[in-house]
Amino acid sequence: MPRVTRPDANTDNTATPPVGQTDGQASPRYAGLTTFARLPRIHDVPRHDVAVAGVPFDAGVTFRPGARFGPSAIREASRLLRPYNPQLDVMPFRDQQVVDAGDLACNPFDIAAASKEIEEGAYELIRDGARLVTLGGDHTIAYPLLRAMNRVHGPVALVHFDAHLDTWDTYFDAPLTHGTPFRRAAEEGLFLPGSSAHVGIRGSLYDLQDLSSDAELGFTIVHCADLETLSVRDVVTRLRQTIAEAPLYVSVDIDVLDPAHAPATGTPEAGGMTSRELLGIIRGFKGLNLVGADVVEVSPAYDHADITSVAAANVAYEFVSLCAGGRR
Repeated sequence: MPRVTRPDANTDNTATPPVGQTDGQASPRYAGLTTFARLPRIHDVPRHDVAVAGVPFDAGVTFRPGARFGPSAIREASRLLRPYNPQLDVMPFRDQQVVDAGDLACNPFDIAAASKEIEEGAYELIRDGARLVTLGGDHTIAYPLLRAMNRVHGPVALVHFDAHLDTWDTYFDAPLTHGTPFRRAAEEGLFLPGSSAHVGIRGSLYDLQDLSSDAELGFTIVHCADLETLSVRDVVTRLRQTIAEAPLYVSVDIDVLDPAHAPATGTPEAGGMTSRELLGIIRGFKGLNLVGADVVEVSPAYDHADITSVAAANVAYEFVSLCAGGRR
């Protein structure tokens, strides 16, 4: 993957070792700036391979608000993350330059305007080949993020972890909300039908037609109830066959987890995945061409002991680790 050099860098820094975390054995984890995993800010280093960016936007929610505060809560919960990932056997902050790119500022009142701003902000971070892990924000942001990815990589394989399909057409005649991003993405050909999947779907629907309408878009569906008979390894095998060799984008709505594991979310649904199942499936993507990912819908006002934010921080950490894992 090409290394990204900031336009104002006046020297060749491609051989410079990555700047990693603030040393947790020299400075307590609760001290210092609250960047993701206590990593350098984007302007503190001349280049980046992976950017972690927040999108504090929740104007597209249809039930509980508050996901605009998700990025800061996830960053705070990420202070405990350490430099070695034993499950993937990688040092994600040593083997690539990871930065906290701050938040993409966007219009809190105009969803269409915000979508354009998110797309342009994301594109600036990835246009030279870097990968992007985004902290939401509500799920509306997945649509402009996919548009940015499409400008660099073309259509991607999309794996969408969620209790809900998010392929509805409109809500109160609004075309873009947190329940419609993948319908809009399908209309623009931003992901590959037949190479994309929903995982963790459950809960009540408006109509049986919701499922048949979604099926027309070409998603494989792993319902949450399937995990009663399928192992994590079984699900990974099915998803890897679906993704094949396509560039991969992963979108995680934290409500894919059961409310016991993630109560702080906008539309909680009983009977969800465990955090161990979710992390296990994500780790199963090792070696695939992950070009970007997001974790969204953390609404910290509803949290208990920060457990939702901790889960989201660890999901983001796995994505950054996958970027360092190379292809097998």
